[in-house]
Amino acid sequence: MKLIDMTVKDYLDLLKSDAPAPGGGSVSALTGAQGLALMLMVADLTLTREKYQADHEICRQVKEAGTPLFESMSEAMDRDTDAYNMVFAAYKLPKETDEEKAARSKAIGEANLTATKVPFEVMTLAHEGLKLASKLVNHSNTNAASDLGVAASCMETAAKGAWQNVLINLPGVKDPEQAKQFEAEGHKILAESVSMANH
Repeated sequence: MKLIDMTVKDYLDLLKSDAPAPGGGSVSALTGAQGLALMLMVADLTLTREKYQADHEICRQVKEAGTPLFESMSEAMDRDTDAYNMVFAAYKLPKETDEEKAARSKAIGEANLTATKVPFEVMTLAHEGLKLASKLVNHSNTNAASDLGVAASCMETAAKGAWQNVLINLPGVKDPEQAKQFEAEGHKILAESVSMANH
């Protein structure tokens, strides 16, 4: 069963077990999805109030751009677990012959690349979500101001958590230029995400 389809209790029971996955990457994606969901809720709570008519257009834009981000972030929960399972499976491949060693090495490299790309995407989604949340500040239902603040905190946490997963998988990325790009872009996205979440 996919993580996204589990009850909250079943998911938490699986998470606290000794199962190799889900782990921090999936938790980061779920946290980001919750942040995006809260942001969309704030937009809806503004769109349904005539009092905030002047802010409706901004909220519509946020909702239109934020909905696909939410869907992608939700999907990343399972994609991260799948990526970890790929790495786990690759390391278990046979390595008796030269051919097997070569095939195993290739599989490990590909799996580590995927395991780096998924949390990097979570960082990117959180970063984009925070840009949208920033637009709602002073342009949304004031009764939901704390919800918007929690949304931003969730997305900041998602970016920070995903960054840790990028870093732990980065040494397994075989292309040095690609690894440098992940690192440089990741640092930039993280810094901007933290800044937006705290303003």
